Amino acid sequence: MSARQFDQFRASSLYCAACEKAQPVREKLLLVLPDKELFDYLCEVCVGVVGQREVTAADKLMTDALAARRSGQRQVRIL
Repeated sequence: MSARQFDQFRASSLYCAACEKAQPVREKLLLVLPDKELFDYLCEVCVGVVGQREVTAADKLMTDALAARRSGQRQVRIL
């Protein structure tokens, strides 16, 4: 197994301090910046913030390129 398979890891459940146990979470886009996007993980039970995820522009481009390669599409670059 390569470490690259965990580059775009997304949580499905996290520990919630308010609920005092692991709960399913929902991802919410918090902020879009020129070089990255910030996401909050919200507990589906109490809707409290239980974590964050940051996606850089480079990570997003790499993920899009890998998805295009897997689907057989050609990558188009706009300069």
